[in-house]
Amino acid sequence: MKETLLRKFRAAFGGEPTVIARAPGRIEFIGNHTDYNGGTVLGAAIDRGIWVAVRAAEAGHAVFGGNHGAAPITVALDASLAKQSGERAWVNYQLGVWAKLPDFGLKQPAGFQCVDVSDLPPGAGLSSSAAIELATGLALTALAGEAPERATLVKLGRKAENEFVGVPCGILDQGVSGFGKRDHLVFIDCRGPAFATVPLPADAHFWVFNTHTKHALVDGLYAARHRECMEAAQALGVGLLADATPALLEAKKATLPEANYKRAKHVIEEIGRVAAVQAALATGDLAAVGRLLTASHRSSQNLFENSTAELDFLVDHLAQARHVHGARLTGGGFGGAVMALTNGTFAQADAEQVAAAYTAKFGAKPDILHLKTGPGAELIPVG
Repeated sequence: MKETLLRKFRAAFGGEPTVIARAPGRIEFIGNHTDYNGGTVLGAAIDRGIWVAVRAAEAGHAVFGGNHGAAPITVALDASLAKQSGERAWVNYQLGVWAKLPDFGLKQPAGFQCVDVSDLPPGAGLSSSAAIELATGLALTALAGEAPERATLVKLGRKAENEFVGVPCGILDQGVSGFGKRDHLVFIDCRGPAFATVPLPADAHFWVFNTHTKHALVDGLYAARHRECMEAAQALGVGLLADATPALLEAKKATLPEANYKRAKHVIEEIGRVAAVQAALATGDLAAVGRLLTASHRSSQNLFENSTAELDFLVDHLAQARHVHGARLTGGGFGGAVMALTNGTFAQADAEQVAAAYTAKFGAKPDILHLKTGPGAELIPVG
């Protein structure tokens, strides 16, 4: 990836970058829609991600060179800076990071040239947006002579996405990309936020099955789930659902619309499952972890109702397959991908059998990705 990045930078700008950074994509391991409810979540940084190369340039301008098949884009870095649209929209994540640096007391490079490359498969729900935010944040702060704390870098990425790009994500994606560690999961208490790493047994393997399906009303459905959770918390008399207990929810069940009750039940119980997974990992009990992952999916399917027939089909088949501990949707849902936790004996041939059954049912083959854990965002020597 580094050589590919350098070739693209030279082709775009006729010279060498001064800073290179990379950041990984992520898998949401467990903790579905708990983040914006103030809860806890576990994620895994993976061994694929996005690389960014930058160098200083003419003050007042950012130039993004030749990415994504597009012509270079020059943006004025002045008071008129605004979210880009149309064919220029792909630079918004990086522009947002630059724009939000002063909010954290960090210097902005006066001008810069930038190229990025990725080995994250598009549309797989592995959070390329957080990866490019974290890699860009590391690169731009290094270019300006800054070395922010990791938690600050993570918050910077989230703020760029929330306030500049306009996506109301929680801290999960940026937190995992920033704090990732090989052979570990990242634990996030989203209320803090507070971050920690949790050892993962060596025989844990991730297989992701990407359906490339997406509900036509996905944006409206996300917004509806967010609203239902906030309404449920208000009805329960708590600030966020993370402050509620199963007993409180049942005591006030009659005061909630059925949909809001179901959403709250999912979130409250999912936070409990995150704690149970931590306990099982502490003893190396991957079978117990797998059962909790599948239980998480059933809750998404029946209570949060953010699954689809395609995702349910994959989980049904994976849960019965040899060498699979458990499976669940990963990411926001309403389409996308399923993650299976397996032992090392599960192989490509086993994955192909699941994919063949899916193809026979739905007429399209899911992409299969065998992923490993990887390090979090880091600076890479240029030489």
